[in-house]
Amino acid sequence: MCSRSTRRSPADLAAADLSATDGGPAGERHIRSSDAEREQAVNQLREHAGAGRLSTDELAARVETALAARARGELEELFEDLPAERPPQRGRARAKVLGARIHAGAYLWASLAMIVIWLATGAGYFWPVWPMLGWGIGVVSHGRACGVGIHLARRQP
Repeated sequence: MCSRSTRRSPADLAAADLSATDGGPAGERHIRSSDAEREQAVNQLREHAGAGRLSTDELAARVETALAARARGELEELFEDLPAERPPQRGRARAKVLGARIHAGAYLWASLAMIVIWLATGAGYFWPVWPMLGWGIGVVSHGRACGVGIHLARRQP
């Protein structure tokens, strides 16, 4: 059975949902910030300035505010008009290309092995065409999805 202190009214739940969309529980904005959090905020501000989003005057003012901030909410306010930092996608794109190349390499080696088996068994009906065709469609689809391979230019009407 739940104790009375853990029950929450619908109004409390709605307020918690609204504060969660603002970056966490409502009380978290009033929690004191640490030196490490202030330094992290300053480093992020420098990255934004390096990307051209802040002028040197804006950077100086925001760094001063960040170093003087006492609560996490004060630090969050410095980033309200700046985009959220995203990790670079270069590594992910390289992984996709590498995966497509590995897939194509495995396809080529398996196709070669099937052709050798076909030759060793008498070179009758060329049965390797069927697995090579099926797997080849998958390899081409994988390569096109990852941006690898030959892309035929379509004419614009």
